[in-house]
Amino acid sequence: MKKARDFFFLATILRSSSFLTLLRPTPQMEDISERYCFKPILRWNPQVEDYFVRAYGPDHFSRISQALTRPSCYSCVRVNTLKSTPDAVIEKLLAILKEKGDVNSTNNVNLSKTDANCNSQSLHNCGKAASEQDGVTNTFKESFHSSSISKCQFPGLDYVLFVRGSGPHKIDYGYADGIPPKEVIVSRKCAEAVLRGAQVFVPGVMACSAHVEKGDVVAVSVAVEQPSADGGWGIGITRGTVMQGLQTDPYYFQRSGLYIGQGKAMMSRSGIFRITQGVAVDICSRVYQLPSFHDVLEGEIFLQNLPSIVTAHALDPQKGERILDMCAAPGGKTTAIAILMKDEGEIVAVDRSHNKVLDIQKLAVEMGLSCITTYKLDALKAVRRRNECDAASNLSCCDDINGMQSSNPVMLQVQKTALEGLTADEALNGSVSNEKANERTYISKADTRKNIRRMRNGPGRNQSIGGRVENSKGFSPNSFDRVLLDAPCSALGLRPRLFAGEETIESLRNHGKYQRRMFDQAVQLVRPGGVIVYSTCTINPGENEALVRYALDTYKFLSLAPQHPRIGGPGLVGHFEFPDGYIEEWLQPGEEELVQRFDPSSSLDTIGFFIAKFIVGSKDP
Repeated sequence: MKKARDFFFLATILRSSSFLTLLRPTPQMEDISERYCFKPILRWNPQVEDYFVRAYGPDHFSRISQALTRPSCYSCVRVNTLKSTPDAVIEKLLAILKEKGDVNSTNNVNLSKTDANCNSQSLHNCGKAASEQDGVTNTFKESFHSSSISKCQFPGLDYVLFVRGSGPHKIDYGYADGIPPKEVIVSRKCAEAVLRGAQVFVPGVMACSAHVEKGDVVAVSVAVEQPSADGGWGIGITRGTVMQGLQTDPYYFQRSGLYIGQGKAMMSRSGIFRITQGVAVDICSRVYQLPSFHDVLEGEIFLQNLPSIVTAHALDPQKGERILDMCAAPGGKTTAIAILMKDEGEIVAVDRSHNKVLDIQKLAVEMGLSCITTYKLDALKAVRRRNECDAASNLSCCDDINGMQSSNPVMLQVQKTALEGLTADEALNGSVSNEKANERTYISKADTRKNIRRMRNGPGRNQSIGGRVENSKGFSPNSFDRVLLDAPCSALGLRPRLFAGEETIESLRNHGKYQRRMFDQAVQLVRPGGVIVYSTCTINPGENEALVRYALDTYKFLSLAPQHPRIGGPGLVGHFEFPDGYIEEWLQPGEEELVQRFDPSSSLDTIGFFIAKFIVGSKDP
């Protein structure tokens, strides 16, 4: 009987949570502080890392890698000067941000003295590394005064506002008595959005602790890709995994130093993995506190990185010109150009994605811009084939009619009937003679009826074209005054970035080949005396300086032109020899000051970005 009582007593002890806590290995306090923090290390493909180290130097590239893992210390907002003024927007934003408490919030957050000094230093030293000879340092300092919202002090950019953020913050995640906090693990892309001010939405949740209920306070950590057995990368966590917060959990140690904030669960664990949309965690305490501009002053402001705004200025668009934006989605630079032109002229914005073209249309309508015409078109096919243009020499045939209906259906029908010499009834009945059909491209009865219906019914819902996207077969050579090629790239300058291992030397070189093919199209489309601006959001010299070298060596009628305003730093001079013997040529001495390279590790604190501006001379041999 005594043995039975002893056995029952021992079993009770073993089942008790306090005893299990004693058995569980308890991390030391310094281990806790190291684990529950945000100190990411950006992983690169080893060959890519060696390439960048040789391009920038080990110390400089180390600073770049560290900067890329963190967001900028401010948000950059472009004011739509056709609808509002910077002063009016500042007043509205201050009221909104005060009500929402988005700026410099310290709820349950302690900003250490060191962190505060670092944040202050990054704000007040902005521009130091960019170009001291141009006076950029003092100009950027003046942009950050005591107010949380400031006007940009660079010449010509007074309609650009800087909204101050804060961080990095130290957060108490509630680790007590050896019991880890309840935790939600999100995907890397979700985490990068959260660091920019977003909430945690359901699709971004990978796993969470057991027994998470609505209203629970949870720590939010990131599952970042790790090397896998097959030589690739993976996260190793299946969506829906239950986390215990123990060292036996998948990627327990890899999440160390990857905690991005603390929030309140907006639904239970079962709800998170049962539905497909909605906010899963409302982030209350963030490592980096940046304001959210979702649904804020739509049409009056646009959240845009400073280098992207500078790109529109480098193009220097003039009223009445015809401008092509070759890879226009989501429309930020397109609308910036339209506003600089005072909505007078024509901007042709193309993208190969149907949905992205719709996004451009929606943004243009939201901002009240009428000079933007959109088409679905692959930039690699932007130049209409010569035999198609020869079929009819007039501009409408080559650029606006055959498969390229304008987003203004009324103007389209007027153009068609005027060129054909037909009335609307004649067009509807299809009474087009063979003689007229031979004179220009044939238009089917179905297309004619469709366009007359558009003329009769108007542009449709959302004040655009009712969700319809028109295709383009390309444009005539020399038919644009200016061309912007913001090329698809490796995007290795975007921040915050928590992983970069997917890019290889081969993929980086393929990006460069793809961009050269697009640039060949741009050169054909711009008229002699016109301008081409090329830009990317990557730190890769092979997509930046190497493209400039290719352009200048291939097209002798191209020359680099100065850019205004000049805010970024100089380009890279020299070359790089790959292990296979291929030599990648960059800029030559004297050319580096004619491009703008935005370094994410500089005190400007921008994304990594590159801008080159070309003047097109006479194309005659």
